[in-house]
Amino acid sequence: MSHRTAALLGAALLAFASPPASHASEPVRTDHHVHVHSPEILAFLPAYCASPGRIGACAPTFVEPLTVTDLLEDMDEAGIGTAWMMSTGYLAESPMMVPPLADAPALVHAANAFTVGQARSHPDRLVAFIGVNPLTPTALDEIAAWKDDPFATGVKIHLTNSDVDLRDPNQVFRLATVFDAASAAGMTIMIHMRTRAEDYGARDVRIFVEQVLPRAGNTPVVIAHSGGWGGLDANTWNAMDGFRQVLAERPELKANLYFDLAQVFDADTPQADLARLARVMRAIDVDRFVPGSDWPFSGPLDKYLNEAMARLPLDPDETWLLQTRQVAGSARPNSPG
Repeated sequence: MSHRTAALLGAALLAFASPPASHASEPVRTDHHVHVHSPEILAFLPAYCASPGRIGACAPTFVEPLTVTDLLEDMDEAGIGTAWMMSTGYLAESPMMVPPLADAPALVHAANAFTVGQARSHPDRLVAFIGVNPLTPTALDEIAAWKDDPFATGVKIHLTNSDVDLRDPNQVFRLATVFDAASAAGMTIMIHMRTRAEDYGARDVRIFVEQVLPRAGNTPVVIAHSGGWGGLDANTWNAMDGFRQVLAERPELKANLYFDLAQVFDADTPQADLARLARVMRAIDVDRFVPGSDWPFSGPLDKYLNEAMARLPLDPDETWLLQTRQVAGSARPNSPG
């Protein structure tokens, strides 16, 4: 049995598990969204953050030289078993880097190699996602380079950073082609799908669901930040409502679609917004949502995943499901098999 097949089977079995009779609070089992920069990306960040192409300043947390050891220690303190670790290699080919790097593809590959290497070193704790810019000519080659590595479980795509326009048919076609490649490689797809459009929302969601999502086939697709980029602004609410509407029309597309809750809310989110979020989750299906932190931006994982997450007004069964959720790709065996 292959490493990825075992992961898929383990997740499928867990999906049918029943909650215990007692709903005692327990730690979130899997954080579906964390970041650790590779040494190569850390060295690149000063030039990237100073680039005249940047659309905003780099946050101090973004450039902090945190390590995998820092992540694992925080996971241990929070009782988190596994984490999906996203490569930030796509930063090297971001159009925000002006002038572009001549060796950007090599930097992307080195960053991805670092992330996959960490999963290989910690197979019971970390799940590696390589990063690509879907609009670059090297995206397909980069996916192909990792398709046979059992520790390269997924692909991370960041539409804001890559400046993808979901209203441009040519760019939608290129994004769909990347979905084809990831699906053919058996790699789970994590997509930060909010774009830079000021009126981003349900219109963009419909384009994505109708023209891109089907290209994933049976490959799991996780929507980062539940369709936003953190927080619950008007665009994010509109996007989530767009998902609710289009999935009600085409419920078959929900089978392999998930939404992570990374930085969607926190300890300061108004209770009214949390109640509204719970209603949206139920309208889509609570079992489509998974916990995530966006570490290190979340701060300490225990405070975020085990305390802030507990503020969601869900019933005990729903809370247990969220705490124990592990979608395809996260239930990792200890060896490739």
